[in-house]
Amino acid sequence: MLKLLIVDDEQIEREGLIAILRKGFPDLVMEQAKNGRAAVEMVPSYRPDLVLMDIKMPGMSGLEAVELIGSEYPDIKFIMVTAYDTFEYARKALKLGVKDYLLKPSKAGEIIETVGKALGDIERERTERKTRTQEMDALRKMLPIVEADVVTQLLFDHVHEVHLDEMVGLLGARTAKEAFVMLMMLLPGSSADAFYASVKDKMRQLGNGWVGAMSGRQIPLIVFREPEKSYRSQAASVVQQLLAVKQRVPGTDCFIGIGNPYGSFGQIRLSYREALFCSADPGLPSRHRFFEDMPPSTDLKEDTRSEKRLPEHVRFGEWDQIAAAVSGLIGRYETAGAGLVQVQQRVLESLWVVFRTLLEMGVEADRPLFSFQVQDYRQLRTEAQCLLERMKEAAQAHRSRLEPDAVHEIKRYIQEHSQEEISLETIAKRVGLSPFYISKMFKEQLGVNYIDFLTECRIEKAKTFMLDPEFSLKEIAFEVGYNDPNYFSKVFKKTTGVAPTDYRNTLLGKKV
Repeated sequence: MLKLLIVDDEQIEREGLIAILRKGFPDLVMEQAKNGRAAVEMVPSYRPDLVLMDIKMPGMSGLEAVELIGSEYPDIKFIMVTAYDTFEYARKALKLGVKDYLLKPSKAGEIIETVGKALGDIERERTERKTRTQEMDALRKMLPIVEADVVTQLLFDHVHEVHLDEMVGLLGARTAKEAFVMLMMLLPGSSADAFYASVKDKMRQLGNGWVGAMSGRQIPLIVFREPEKSYRSQAASVVQQLLAVKQRVPGTDCFIGIGNPYGSFGQIRLSYREALFCSADPGLPSRHRFFEDMPPSTDLKEDTRSEKRLPEHVRFGEWDQIAAAVSGLIGRYETAGAGLVQVQQRVLESLWVVFRTLLEMGVEADRPLFSFQVQDYRQLRTEAQCLLERMKEAAQAHRSRLEPDAVHEIKRYIQEHSQEEISLETIAKRVGLSPFYISKMFKEQLGVNYIDFLTECRIEKAKTFMLDPEFSLKEIAFEVGYNDPNYFSKVFKKTTGVAPTDYRNTLLGKKV
């Protein structure tokens, strides 16, 4: 219910306005103030939506009262009422944000029209504020889901240009020119879900990074560089804060691998591979390790370049390339005459990268370990090949057992819930697989990624709604799962090649 305050030093003027306005707006709540000072004192308790303010009053003038009230309550609207039609008064009133101007005496129709226009504007603004509040609440709830999806797309190449730009925009301007990846490896026996929730809360407090979906007891973080700190000091500070989190979750332990910083989103997955590589051995005394601190060895730079691609090869089932990378690593060390103990450890680290990648894909595999100290390079090659073969068999068995049913269930779930906020993480929990693995598997079997399929489902539903003239395009956008009608129009045109308005006009025209 809207409230009006009439301020005038003449009671007959106040009563006359009330009588006129009561006929035009019977539901309007109205109160009176006999001067500017009384109005200022009355506003905090009464909180009017609109004030009809006389300009010339003894003591405090109407303009002074408007300035005082407006500074404390900027949402209150004002209409000035005066017998003085001068430019100076009008100029001052407009400067103070006054909504409109009424001259004494005014006809009843003019008063009702002016006040009605102001009340209409107030109602519209109130509705818009309510809508914005609801949208912001919905946005706050979905931001963690958007954040996890953005990290997944950036680290694992599942990039959809329209949606990625939109999602990064939703997350706000927290990004910097450089970023690096920190990969948290939860050790066996840890309280994974409770720890993951605590990590997300801590990163939200720090406000300098994004948290990806947890998979295979791995939590990837994209951390944005703070220019006032060095890379190492910033990373060490974040590590300290994250390790403090595990103290609050009993029975939890972790190891953190830290990749190098890179200057673009397109390169950030390189930092992830480095973080994965340097976290291959979580048994180190320190609970974290920088990739740049990896111990130097013969031809190390060449080794790490090929090994960085191991996670990608595992996800695409490219076992020949994996075997070639490991064999090449052994060959380079053999040529350089490196000691077998060192080479066996380096090969084991590479095999652990493969093992960790399988874990995040949801594959149950035995941890690769050499059962004995090898005596020569031939023996090392044979043992490495056997360990790789076991992991390959586990991956293939997992794939043949789960993929057909999983893709069918995912497809059906998206079709039935396309109007909701659906993320890879949501789907992963439903089918019990890794978000990263689901995206790859879905695209391999259906030829499109899950976001494109979700978009197709939404657009098809929108076309159905367009057959009913009772639905506005804005309502249709909300019904099919888009909170922003403008974004809905952009996606619709990109998908169909036609703007939604033109498509609907054609559709309804054909129907007639």
